[in-house]
Amino acid sequence: MVNIPALEQVNQILHILFIFLPFLWALGTLPPPDALFLWAMEQVLEFGLGGSSMSTRLRLLLMFIISAGTAVTSYFIPSTVGVVLFMTGLGFLLSLNLSDMGLAFKHSVTRHRVGTKSKPLPSDSEKHFTWKECLFYIIILVLALIETSLLHHFAGFSQISKNSPQAIVGYVLMILLIILWILREIQSVCIFGIFRNPFYPKDVQTVTLFLEKQTRLVKIGVVRRILLNLVSPFAMIAFLSLDSSLQGLHSVSVSIGFTRAFRMVWQNTENALLETVIVSVVHLLISSTDVWWNRSLDTGIRLLLVGIMRDRLIQFISKLQFAVTILLASLTEKKRRKSTTTLCILNIVFSPFVLVFIIFSTLLSSPLLPLFSLPLFLVGFPRPVRIWPGAVGTTACVCADTVYYAHMVPSLTTALQAAMAGGSLGLLLPGSHYLGRFQDRLIWIMILECGYTYCCINIKGLELQETSCHTAEAQRVDEVFQSAFEQEYSRICSINEHFGNVLTPCTVLPVKLYSDARNVLSGIIDSHDNLKEFKGDLIKVLVWILVQYCSRKPSVQEVVRKTENKGKESLTILPALNASPQTQSPEDTDSLNSEILDDWSDDNVFGVEPTIRKGKEEKNQLKVVSGINLPIPGSVESQGVGDHSIGTVPENSLYESVILGYPVVDKGKQKDVAYIPLMEFSCSHSHLLSLPEEWTSNCLPNSKMREMSSLFPEEWYQFVLRQLECLHSEQNASNVLEEIAKDKVLKDFYVHAVMTCYFSLFGVDNMVPSPGHILRVYSGVLPWSLALDWLTEKPELFQLALKAFRYTLKLMIDKASLGPIEDFKELINCLEEYETDWYIGLVSDEKWKEAILQEKPYLFSLGYDPNMGVYTGRVLTLQELLIQVGKLNAEAVRGQWANLSWELLYATNDDEERYSIQAHPLLLRNLTVQAADPPLGYPIYSSKPLPIHLY
Repeated sequence: MVNIPALEQVNQILHILFIFLPFLWALGTLPPPDALFLWAMEQVLEFGLGGSSMSTRLRLLLMFIISAGTAVTSYFIPSTVGVVLFMTGLGFLLSLNLSDMGLAFKHSVTRHRVGTKSKPLPSDSEKHFTWKECLFYIIILVLALIETSLLHHFAGFSQISKNSPQAIVGYVLMILLIILWILREIQSVCIFGIFRNPFYPKDVQTVTLFLEKQTRLVKIGVVRRILLNLVSPFAMIAFLSLDSSLQGLHSVSVSIGFTRAFRMVWQNTENALLETVIVSVVHLLISSTDVWWNRSLDTGIRLLLVGIMRDRLIQFISKLQFAVTILLASLTEKKRRKSTTTLCILNIVFSPFVLVFIIFSTLLSSPLLPLFSLPLFLVGFPRPVRIWPGAVGTTACVCADTVYYAHMVPSLTTALQAAMAGGSLGLLLPGSHYLGRFQDRLIWIMILECGYTYCCINIKGLELQETSCHTAEAQRVDEVFQSAFEQEYSRICSINEHFGNVLTPCTVLPVKLYSDARNVLSGIIDSHDNLKEFKGDLIKVLVWILVQYCSRKPSVQEVVRKTENKGKESLTILPALNASPQTQSPEDTDSLNSEILDDWSDDNVFGVEPTIRKGKEEKNQLKVVSGINLPIPGSVESQGVGDHSIGTVPENSLYESVILGYPVVDKGKQKDVAYIPLMEFSCSHSHLLSLPEEWTSNCLPNSKMREMSSLFPEEWYQFVLRQLECLHSEQNASNVLEEIAKDKVLKDFYVHAVMTCYFSLFGVDNMVPSPGHILRVYSGVLPWSLALDWLTEKPELFQLALKAFRYTLKLMIDKASLGPIEDFKELINCLEEYETDWYIGLVSDEKWKEAILQEKPYLFSLGYDPNMGVYTGRVLTLQELLIQVGKLNAEAVRGQWANLSWELLYATNDDEERYSIQAHPLLLRNLTVQAADPPLGYPIYSSKPLPIHLY
């Protein structure tokens, strides 16, 4: 074997190659073993077996094994009819989304066994395969098998000629290809990315107007879908079934070629149609049997070669366009023009060598790598279509803005389904990238795999806090879309002004999402009149919220039924508001007037929650224990201890109390008792709206409570009670509510709770609040007061008080913007709207995210801009709006991602201000780097692979 010339030549070549391996590895041209293995499987699966790249490694491996097994099995089937039926059936089944169909079937079986409706499948965007879809696929499969067997069995085989049945089917396929191409181009805003489509709706900015103008295009899309999904596959099956090559059994070329051909009919119908038409045209043009094309190759292998040439030609054009864009970007960038001019000249001089690099990368299907984004090109190592090694959708730089993308994905997926099925996004191929834009949101969409009536995508969301580079490129994206969708053109067929950019506009999608509006509140929140009205409105809102809270308690309806049969009235304990005034100690007076915390001032707008000095706390602040206030002359107010609920407390326990400030009583000795007045509800139903026991305790001096109780709006309180609906199911509900409204004891409960919360929210000072005070309390930072601990120890009441404060602020803004409230009925309607349709809080709250995911129609937040020194209001509105979508040059994305990987992993250039991530309007360099998978990129949202059904 030593003397075999071939082996000696291989030995010499390998010795030379091994010398350059370290150099190739250093340049990043040698692929890692896992990337090489996955790339090889993808190439064989797509071009040798007719499949598609897959969204996960496991799916790729399983599909590769099954597809290879299909080709091998077809080689051993003895019958020609059996081979054709086997190839047709397996080709159709393998082109379907079998994994999701299996999950849906398993889910339905489990649901049927349990007998209840189970949770939706999260992986299928809550859309499942129904029995209608399964029936549709079964019918298609049966018809395909019948057609194949009949044509193959009864039709005569002959070499293709102008009058043969196969040639006639070829003519039909040519017509179908032209019609489908025209119908697809009509759906998009640009034809070939160069000319503006005259049939596309012009100057579209609203959803209603767009849907009206798009009616004709939708009908055209339906026709295209029928031709693509039903007519074309059966026409191509007829072409393949009539081919004479199928008579030559036990041929490797026939098994591989026709296994791929029958699979491609369903897996990628548009590309298969183009390949079949090319083969048919070449047959008609070259009729001589002496030509190598006709003599040595069967139809299956011809289709395979045409498919490889088609893919490589598209890649070559895209790579060439990317290389030219890099050159133009280097010349048009003012800062780098001097340093890159030399490189551009060298590229022009050595253009044949640049073309060699482009051709070599095209043949390997590997990215064209521009070193540091400069016009200095290398061949990147071959890698799968997914580019990155990790699983899709498992990593993202999650932040507070992630929820906006997570919310819009289901609606966006539905809109993409209609656009992709209609052809608005062009030819769907694995590895295609799209960019969507709405307000400050940028959505990156990548196609992972395609099949019969489905494709699988990954959606990423880019950061909302725009940097200077991000803003520059986002403005260019806006310019590209505005010139395509919003600008009026005088000529019928205008040229795309931004041709040559890596982004080509495609269409607009109606999507249900949140629009973001930010307003400056100057003149509203700092108006003295508005702030003065704010205090009075706050008491009304507090009354409404507390009454609503008590009326919605789960046990209200049950207690109503039970108490109808009882005439017994409950006993309640309440500190009398009209009791004789007690003598206040000097310390008591000082606590109300002089204890103002220095940390809590208007100068500290964003200060943290104040702390209370321990000495003053021990001296003047009492911990609420049971809810009973005992006025004892000569001492601070003390509270009783009891474990019984209000309204059912035994009489003997009403006299037990802990007398704070007196010596400790020895165990076993009788405690001192103080008289507590017993009060009864005048209405037997009043306890239904009674506040919890711990909320009725009094932490303020009686003199202060009497002073503040004069502010309580009694007419509003009675009106709110009469409007309650919790008792409307009972007989004489209006009379019951009238009696409850007249119950003075119940009213005193609400007076204590409401005015204590009111005092807690405004602190010691009873002045008109400042804007800084409004912002701090809105953010949950309350001023110090005697009632601060009392309120904070009751988390539920604290949240209700904070909610009332925020509702009142929104009410103040609405009154200033829309006009005053005319009557109580309008005020209640306004508050009910806040309760049902609004979330009013902070952007940083967890409930803010929950409200978005629950699709609250409106969200409001108060903020402060320290740069401008103004208070701002942010309003999110849920509505159906238009997202503009464009297609990116896939090779430009792959090349920049390959450079990112090379620069960070091989060259270890992790400079945050490096040239390769600086903004460039032509390349969208910064946005492309952001969209890479972490840790090299930093998208704030990345979805799991999402299947989209294209029918």
